Amino acid sequence: EKFDIVKKWGINTYKCTKQLLSERFGRGSRTVDLELETQIELLRETKRKYESILHLARALTAHLYSLVQTQHALGDAFADLSQKSPELQEEFGYNAETQKLLCKNGETLLGAVNFFVSSINTLVNKTMEDTLMTVKQYETARWDREPGGSGVLCTAGGRGPMPGVLHRLEYDAYRTDLEELSMGPRDAGAVSRLDAAQSQFQSHKDKYEKLRADVAIKLKFLEENKIKVMHKQLLLFHNAISAYFAGNQQQLEQTLKQFNIKLKTPGTEKPSWLEEQ
Repeated sequence: EKFDIVKKWGINTYKCTKQLLSERFGRGSRTVDLELETQIELLRETKRKYESILHLARALTAHLYSLVQTQHALGDAFADLSQKSPELQEEFGYNAETQKLLCKNGETLLGAVNFFVSSINTLVNKTMEDTLMTVKQYETARWDREPGGSGVLCTAGGRGPMPGVLHRLEYDAYRTDLEELSMGPRDAGAVSRLDAAQSQFQSHKDKYEKLRADVAIKLKFLEENKIKVMHKQLLLFHNAISAYFAGNQQQLEQTLKQFNIKLKTPGTEKPSWLEEQ
């Protein structure tokens, strides 16, 4: 039994190595699903653009945080001088109140922007990345199967085994083998080898098409989820930013209520949600 396993592994290794070398030297054909490949490339491009948005949104959060801290300190300074400068008490007083209000609105805006950042981060680094892991299983170029083992494949980037994946390279290897036998002589031995090759090819084809279908389904679900998430987050971002710069405190607070965003309780000594990012 062990000899048969090693023999089967050896044949499989030979076929896949032969197919890989044929492709690299331009002699072998590679199965390409143009529609699926286009969707995959679009996903990668979308992920790059969303990563840019995430980077900019984090930078905006940092700048807003610094602005709020400055306004808070400035308000305290005005309030202190209001108590110590009777001749300018009123002027320092209303400037202190203005900075206090701006600080409060800034903290509210920060809550909205942080929620936006958190949601985009989940979409990019969890949801999209999970789909791309399925894509990598589909298009991986490095074949690595151990004789007698559990049957695992490793990614081209060497990120570790992917159990149970029988990828594109094996499918093309057995397809090529079948095509070569089909063009050969049809004696009794050839017919028997052709039948065996047809059976092996069909097995690999079924597994490859299942993997391809898994990718297509993941891409479909990802697109639906992306639209749903971004519709909510872009509305939140627009409403919060617009209300803040219009000085509409009531609308700003209503925006947070609309999206069920809760701000950190004032007066706690723990690091702020921004510092924990």
